[in-house]
Amino acid sequence: MSRNLLILGAAPNLSELRNTLVRLEDTIIFALIERSQFKHNNSIYKANKMNFRDGYTGSFLSWFLKEVESVHAKVRRYQSPDEYPFTNNLPEPVLPPLEYPPVLVDPQEININDEIFDVYVNTVIPGITAQGDDTNYGSSATRDIECLQALSRRIHYGKFVAESKFQDPDCHDEYVRLIKEKNRDRLMELLTNSRVEELLLKRLKAKALIYGQDLSSAGLDGNGNINGSSQPLIGLRSSPSDAAEEKTKSRVDYDLVVSLYRDYVIPLTKEVEIEYLLHRLD
Repeated sequence: MSRNLLILGAAPNLSELRNTLVRLEDTIIFALIERSQFKHNNSIYKANKMNFRDGYTGSFLSWFLKEVESVHAKVRRYQSPDEYPFTNNLPEPVLPPLEYPPVLVDPQEININDEIFDVYVNTVIPGITAQGDDTNYGSSATRDIECLQALSRRIHYGKFVAESKFQDPDCHDEYVRLIKEKNRDRLMELLTNSRVEELLLKRLKAKALIYGQDLSSAGLDGNGNINGSSQPLIGLRSSPSDAAEEKTKSRVDYDLVVSLYRDYVIPLTKEVEIEYLLHRLD
C-alpha cells in the first residue's frame, strides 16, 4: 500500500482498497497457519517469566515486539500512513523521509493496537494452537509479530475506507451532517454494507478451507495432478461427518478465521472508521 500511495499520489478509491484488503486476507490466514504449528507457549505472553539480563520485567513477546519495531522504525516503516506500531518511544529513521500524499487527516492520531494485541493474545492464540509448551519461544513470537502486524494494517485501513466513503459525492453531505451531530449510530448504519460483509465471510471460509489443506496427503500423482482414485480435496465433501473430518485435518480452524473477522476484525475496523470520521472535520 505504501508504494501504491507514492505512485498514485492520492487516496485510493474503494475498488483499490478492496483489492488490498483481499490480499491481506491471504496474509492473515497464512500467518495464522504458520503460528499454529507451534504450541501455545503461554510463557511468552506473561510478564516476569523470562530472566532478561537488562532487567526488563514485561513479557517476552512485548520485548521482542519492541526490538523488531525499533529496527523497522529506523527504516521509515511507521512514517507510512498505513503502518502503526504497537510500542512507543521508537528511534528516528536513519533514512530521509518519503513524501506521501496527504490522503488522511491526522493519520497517526487513531491507533487501537492495544485492543488488537489483547484480542490476539487472549482469544486468537488459544484458538489456533495446541495447549502446552514446546520451548519454541523465538519462532512463536516471530509468527505472532507477523500476525499482529497484518491484523493491525487490515484494521487501520478503516481510515482509508472511511475517507473514500466520505469523499463519495452521493453521501458526502450526509456524512458531514452526521459528523457535526456526532451521530455514531447513524454513521455506523451509513458505513455498513451487510452484503459485502456476508460475501467476505464466505470468501474467508473458502480460503481457510483451501489454504489449510496438506496437499502432501491429498492424493497427488507424480506430476502433481489429483489422483482420480484418491479422496477428493478438503472442501469438496459436504456431509456432516466429512465436515468434521475436514476440520480435523485442516492446519487452521476455518470457523475460527471466520469468527475472528466477524467478531473482531470487522467491528474494530468500523471503530476506526467511526473515530476517523468524527475527527474528519477538525
